[in-house]
Amino acid sequence: MLTNGASNLWKRKLRSALTIMGVVIGVASIVVMVSLGLGLSQSMLEEYASYGSMTQIQVETPYSDSTNAEDLRLTDALVADFAQLEHVENVYPVIQMPIISVYGGYVGYLQLRATTIGGLESFGIDVGEGRLPSETDDELMFFYGKDCATDYSNPKTGQDYWSTGIAPDIDFMGGSLFTIFDTNAYYSAQSSDSSVTPPKKFLIPTCGLEQESDTYTQNSWYVFCDIDKLIPKLKQVFKKGVIPGQPTTKSGKPYSEIFYTQILVDVDDMENVADIQEYIQDLGYNAYSNAEWISSAMTSMGYVQAVLGGIGAVSLFVAAIGITNTMMMSIYERTREIGVMKVLGCALENIRTMFLIEAGIIGFVGGLIGVGLSYIISAIINYVSNGSDALGLGVTSSHLSRIPVWLAFLSVIFAVIISMIAGFVPSQKAMKLSPLAAIRNE
Repeated sequence: MLTNGASNLWKRKLRSALTIMGVVIGVASIVVMVSLGLGLSQSMLEEYASYGSMTQIQVETPYSDSTNAEDLRLTDALVADFAQLEHVENVYPVIQMPIISVYGGYVGYLQLRATTIGGLESFGIDVGEGRLPSETDDELMFFYGKDCATDYSNPKTGQDYWSTGIAPDIDFMGGSLFTIFDTNAYYSAQSSDSSVTPPKKFLIPTCGLEQESDTYTQNSWYVFCDIDKLIPKLKQVFKKGVIPGQPTTKSGKPYSEIFYTQILVDVDDMENVADIQEYIQDLGYNAYSNAEWISSAMTSMGYVQAVLGGIGAVSLFVAAIGITNTMMMSIYERTREIGVMKVLGCALENIRTMFLIEAGIIGFVGGLIGVGLSYIISAIINYVSNGSDALGLGVTSSHLSRIPVWLAFLSVIFAVIISMIAGFVPSQKAMKLSPLAAIRNE
């Protein structure tokens, strides 16, 4: 029966080709439109991921003027408590503080971000040269973000990146970079007060650099190190003095315990982030995550996908009307044939099946060609929009249109189903034709 259906369509090649062309356009429209929605969503997720983990919560102490801020400091005990929470996979303490880096005549005002080795790996840093700090390191080592050089300037000439647009040539890997941890003493020594002793400089070796790129990342302007190596170093440098960024007692003296600037909480799934975040906020801490605005953005993107899919569906609906018309015309042309089949005892279900198969063949062939055309159009879209915000939605990607295998497969199946639905009414009409009237028809 399948061969017979194909033969009947072949006898009316032009009409069948035009009908199939309608399905091709309809399927291609749907696939391309849906692929644009999928591409935009995936590109947006990738862009958000470059800003930080989508399942990581940043926990901070409330503002210092808060009445209970002193009781809500970030401690090792709190890290242990968070690690026991359900759906929490990892917890990383973070110390963030300003440092001053001196290289020849250049002075860099940098931000040091220290966490555990696991925490450093969770940042998704793209290593361009060298490596990240390791537990096997014998001493404190620094890893520099790709844009750290832009924070250096020459105090004598006033030359810096923000005035020239050219980053100073800092040899992070091979040069001698001296680090000043006591920034308060440095600024005081730079003032007119000559009684202040300039702070000591430390030669901290560099273990690696972030990969150069034109894309902003959350790591671009940070200097990273192992927190377990930093804390002993800070205690050595400041002895009984106040470490920058650390709280003090009412008398201005430092605490014996080191408090963290942040605690990073890794959750097992994005669906659980909101609950964990709300729990932490209820404890009184400030808690932030990318999941908050990612969820909102994905909801908006879902509406965009629905609109794009609806636009493509209109084309396939028009194609379905064409299929119905083709099948109706086929019935009128083959009325005598249908009558003869009934007189010879052909089952009514077989007559209906014959027309449904013909409609299905139209959908299948049109679906296959439509998917092939979709891949060509998708490639053209990606080539034209490579790296640009082609749709004006603030999303740039080299794969603006993405056609997964499941979309191609379902599109063909969908085309066949729609075609057979479109052919159902004509097949019913063929099945109900009177045999004698059909035979007498000229």
